[in-house]
Amino acid sequence: MMNAQLLLVGCGLVVAAQARTFHVDATAGNDVREGLTPATAWRTLDQVNRAALQPGDQVLFRRGGIWRGQLRPQSGSAEGVITYAAYGEGPKPQLLGSVSMNRPEDWQQVSPGLWATAAIRYDPLAQQADLKGAKWTLHREGGAACTLKTGATGLVVQCTQPGTRANFIQLYTPGMKLEAGNDYVLAVRARCSQTCTPGKLALMSNGAPFSGYATPGTPRPIGPEWSEQLIRFHALITTNNARLTWYLGGALPAGATLEIQPGAFSTARSNQPLPLSADVGCVIFEGRTTGFKKWQLADLQNEGDYFYDEHTWRVFLRAAANPATQHRAIELALRRHIIDEGGRAFVTYENLDLRYGAAHGIGGGSTRHITVRGCDISFIGGGLQMRREDGRPVRFGNGIEFWAGARDCLVEGCRLWEIYDAALTNQGKGTNVQENITYRHNTIWNSEYSFEYWNREAASLTRHIRFEHNTCVDAGYGWGHRERPDKNGRHLMFYANTAATTNFVVRDNIFCNATESLLRLHGRDWTAALQLDRNLWVQKEGPLFLWGTEKIGADQFAAFQRAHKLDVNAILAEPKFVAPAARDYRLAPDSPLRATREAAPGAWP
Repeated sequence: MMNAQLLLVGCGLVVAAQARTFHVDATAGNDVREGLTPATAWRTLDQVNRAALQPGDQVLFRRGGIWRGQLRPQSGSAEGVITYAAYGEGPKPQLLGSVSMNRPEDWQQVSPGLWATAAIRYDPLAQQADLKGAKWTLHREGGAACTLKTGATGLVVQCTQPGTRANFIQLYTPGMKLEAGNDYVLAVRARCSQTCTPGKLALMSNGAPFSGYATPGTPRPIGPEWSEQLIRFHALITTNNARLTWYLGGALPAGATLEIQPGAFSTARSNQPLPLSADVGCVIFEGRTTGFKKWQLADLQNEGDYFYDEHTWRVFLRAAANPATQHRAIELALRRHIIDEGGRAFVTYENLDLRYGAAHGIGGGSTRHITVRGCDISFIGGGLQMRREDGRPVRFGNGIEFWAGARDCLVEGCRLWEIYDAALTNQGKGTNVQENITYRHNTIWNSEYSFEYWNREAASLTRHIRFEHNTCVDAGYGWGHRERPDKNGRHLMFYANTAATTNFVVRDNIFCNATESLLRLHGRDWTAALQLDRNLWVQKEGPLFLWGTEKIGADQFAAFQRAHKLDVNAILAEPKFVAPAARDYRLAPDSPLRATREAAPGAWP
């Protein structure tokens, strides 16, 4: 036993000795260097993503630098986490999920008062694969029914029942080669017995968690006559085995026959260095104000209204003059996570500034031992997630999301604001376990929800979730609220939850003002599952809580406490912050919480 213990200790020392620190400098770096000192720093996110990191390694971004794109972290191990953090002096390094459109030449006048980003042109270069002879597989689920035949005219899909979701019918082939940063086009010839618009094409991993490897391609409508299309992609990572998946569920009419002749898959050259190849979920002006997303070009009526054309990858914006002459800075937030950590484990992010992404700031499923510390996350979400059966769009985007299967994660000391959905959340569907996740000492404002939770599967389990010592202000007062069809501004949002849920603790937090209510409990009796204690609640107008359809105001709060034994030590009072107008939410010297904190140290932020 002693020898075994010495061996384990020795292994840990070896790992620590081998740990390396890499530096990334957005202005003076160069990817051909080794990166091991500030003088030999790397330059790009692409280099960070493709580097062969080991447990214990650190990747440090120089403060004051700006990087655009997506960080795809690598996993560490129990012997050593991989850390992405900052070095040097100055403001936190910024990772932006947006395209800048600050130059007058970035915009073209379409008509008086209507401007658009430049038209994108793609020219095929070297052919990577000829998919005429590729082996394709048809996947069906959720009650969808269809068949696949390979004939002289190519692929023939006959649909009996399309199902209700895009993933219910998938046509796919593996083995595609990609290089991060490259553009690709797929030549396709197709016809359909009934006019339809099939779903997007994805270049993705060939197995769980089915991560996206490129921005998805968007086909045009297909009618009864043969038509040709060039479907475009922008690669996010380098791989030799991407799966090309065409999502057909919910789109093919019942009884339709779709014929597809896939052709050359080629690298391509674009006339723009950063094409808008993913949905633009938000337009941000000067880092403070936003445009208003509309879903048809004809709906652009007011200054700042914009429409994203998914077929031409252009943004159309209502503006009296060239937008770049009216605004010093214009950011178009793209539908992708700024940090995509699906399937990753033993990773730490510290002192990073994530901005302007139309999906999640940090997102991904099946994560373990993730720590997010001291990060700023702002202007996140608004990208198109899906369309309902009636065609209505559904948008999404959380600050930090731990999707199904997350455990042993910590978020502390972060600031999050202007989030379309939830600033912080763990949620999921399908059989999964969410456990040992802590959120503490974070400051959140102007988000639709400060925290959201749900887990919809009776066989699933949620346990040991802690939301403690957080300051949450002005839920529903952000940019997303005014654009949402389902306005739902609340600090705590507990949706329908069928998972077995135990030891869910919410205590020692400040919840201050929301457009709808401070807390919503929905879909079950939460008395046994939820532990509320020592929270401060203050609401200028409207109810404090919504339990199902029951509205609980300040006058009914004492009865609520007695009936459910929830938050019996709550405080209903103004917290008194140092300078709330400047977003300084530290407690003022005369705050009523000072005495409580002195009586119970650590009880309040």
